[in-house]
Amino acid sequence: MQQSNNRTIEPLRFESLYPAKAWFLEIEEILNFVKQGKSVELVGIPGTGRSNLLGLLSYNRGARIAHLGEEGYKKFHFVWINLSEVKRKPQSELVKFIFITLIDSLGARAMKNKKAKVEEIFASANKMNDEMVLFQGLKKAIDYLALEKDLTIVFLSDRFEEYVPMLTSDFFTTLRSIRNRVKYKFSVVFSLTRPLEEVLEPEMYSDFAEFFEGNIIYLKFGDVESLNFRIKHLEKINKNKLPKNVLDQVLKLTSGHGKLTRLCIEYWFLNNNLVKGQLISDKKIENLFTETWNYLTPSEQEFLLESGIKNNELGIDTSYLENVGLLQKEKIAIPLFAEFIKENMNELKKNENLKIVFDQEKNEIKKGESILSDFLTKYEFKLLKLLLQNEDKILDREEIISRVWGDQASTAGVTDQALDQLIFRLRKKTEENPNEPRYIQTVKGRGFKFTS
Repeated sequence: MQQSNNRTIEPLRFESLYPAKAWFLEIEEILNFVKQGKSVELVGIPGTGRSNLLGLLSYNRGARIAHLGEEGYKKFHFVWINLSEVKRKPQSELVKFIFITLIDSLGARAMKNKKAKVEEIFASANKMNDEMVLFQGLKKAIDYLALEKDLTIVFLSDRFEEYVPMLTSDFFTTLRSIRNRVKYKFSVVFSLTRPLEEVLEPEMYSDFAEFFEGNIIYLKFGDVESLNFRIKHLEKINKNKLPKNVLDQVLKLTSGHGKLTRLCIEYWFLNNNLVKGQLISDKKIENLFTETWNYLTPSEQEFLLESGIKNNELGIDTSYLENVGLLQKEKIAIPLFAEFIKENMNELKKNENLKIVFDQEKNEIKKGESILSDFLTKYEFKLLKLLLQNEDKILDREEIISRVWGDQASTAGVTDQALDQLIFRLRKKTEENPNEPRYIQTVKGRGFKFTS
């Protein structure tokens, strides 16, 4: 770490190279919530730059100053927590990972004394090898930074969707406990592909709901500043200028989707062509589109496959598609993605009819090659597993509640409404038309059953 004119020069990270005005409006919105002590959800489809945006807050000094001022930015500390690194790990490991990431983030900003103190707190808590002691240590560290050192601590929870299957209500209770201690000096940014309210049971996040619920920022593609930076960066590393007509063609195909634009430019530098059929057959582009497709609900997939299903006569909810910018004026906004769907129509439709099965050996629920359990919460997984293991058998409400919520101290507080909500969310993740379910059937007056 070097010092120049009393100014800290932070370690060089790729995000530190971005222009300070990249994703300017979205970052302003995030900070408006943070300044009020509120938490926020940053929602966008894969490849739109959620991680890069969070990286600007963590590692781009110019961006922080542009939004918070020369003095103001020093009072905020952003901790970028990449949850894909602890995917499938228990929450005890998550707390340790957050602790270590906090220490690293202090080091990245050359806060040597603060880092040393937090390291001391961590070492003392970690040697006990007890989850509660470690959690108490994390609270103590946040107390020290927020209350003694007057820092506002912001957890940037990146790729949060990848940790959803491991979440329990304890996680949000932990966040609530920290928030109660330091008040307005603690916030969380949940960065994920779909709003938390869509993917989690309300009772799971109820302890922390008042601080984030409804505070949603959708990250659409086409940010000019970040896009221009990436294009110039690609030209620099390829030592070649992109012809204007080629760039125009790329942007027409991608509508400025960040990762897709990069992949198409890389493809052109390697192959000197932009033939649609060859582009969508490129493995990297195919993987991006497949990942995007898998994060859509079956009804949204059906809507796109059927080109709007005759002006949406089935009443499919397309608000998510519109909010993330994937659907504009009732058309798919990314022409190359539309081409991918068109060219793979038969394969994608065939996947709709694949059987949902439980793989006991791997403890996974699959539909073809797609692992559905990667997108299910703890209780959704338990419910679907229960139904699959009792296919065509009617299970009454009491039995389902007992077997799904049985790990709680008591199931007495689990209402019929909670079960109905769980059934509804599970249908959204498995059914082409949740209003006319094919798999999870309601048997009036008796219960539910699963039918292939």
